[in-house]
Amino acid sequence: MGLKLKRLLPKRFRKEGVTIPVVRLHGAIMSGGGGFRPMLNLAAAAPLLEKAFAIKDAPAVALSINSPGGSPVQSRLIFRRIRDLAEEKNKRVLVFVEDVAASGGYMIAIAGDEIFVDPSSIVGSIGVVSGGFGFPELLDKIGVERRVYTSGENKVMLDPFQPEKQDDIAYLKTLQQEIHATFIDMVKGRRGTKLADDGTLFSGLFWTGGRALSLGLVDGIGDMRSEIKRRYGRDAELQLISAGRSLFGRKQPGVSIDHAAAEIGAGAVSGLADLAQEKALWGRFGL
Repeated sequence: MGLKLKRLLPKRFRKEGVTIPVVRLHGAIMSGGGGFRPMLNLAAAAPLLEKAFAIKDAPAVALSINSPGGSPVQSRLIFRRIRDLAEEKNKRVLVFVEDVAASGGYMIAIAGDEIFVDPSSIVGSIGVVSGGFGFPELLDKIGVERRVYTSGENKVMLDPFQPEKQDDIAYLKTLQQEIHATFIDMVKGRRGTKLADDGTLFSGLFWTGGRALSLGLVDGIGDMRSEIKRRYGRDAELQLISAGRSLFGRKQPGVSIDHAAAEIGAGAVSGLADLAQEKALWGRFGL
């Protein structure tokens, strides 16, 4: 019997079993996004998380994570929202990693009270990276003169059309170190004494699920369905939380978002740039 239909029955006629809401947090973590390329960020995830944690009879919320990372800000915002809701609703959070929970994906994963992985999942990459391209010689070759007018000597810092400056690189590394320190503090705060005494933990390396278990980055090897039934009984059910629909049938903000064709066309150029960035994030892990 379908879950929605079962809820219409009087309680005495229902087959007793715990229902665990499931939220899928999949994709590269970036602000913005749209119909051309939906992204994982707080705006997309928050409605689903609120809906999942609002189910009163559920003792826990299960999160399915599959993300190579991305924005450290959006990652931490999602992490914070999960923890706030868990404490507010007094629910346990169980995280299940699919292909990868790396960098920002792992930052979200540590919001879980327990983290489960597949032996071949990729986990870790606790570090910070910035990347880009430089084109200082291209303009000369094609006969284009770049003109930039600023108020503030650092407004064109790291401009890709100008030669790199060592002072700019040093400043960027300072910012990276501050972000990295925040990430490390979060991991230590959530994983505590579970972490192995290993000097590579915060080096940016990543590992298979089996190795991550020995390092204390995760709590077990297992899949969602099996673990939920082992923990809550064979009658336990999983309820996938999806985005609601508005009055006119369009999906409200969530991990999957529909937009009109005009919006897709307007965002095509930026969408292609997002796609390239997303491919690069996944590509680091051979995915």
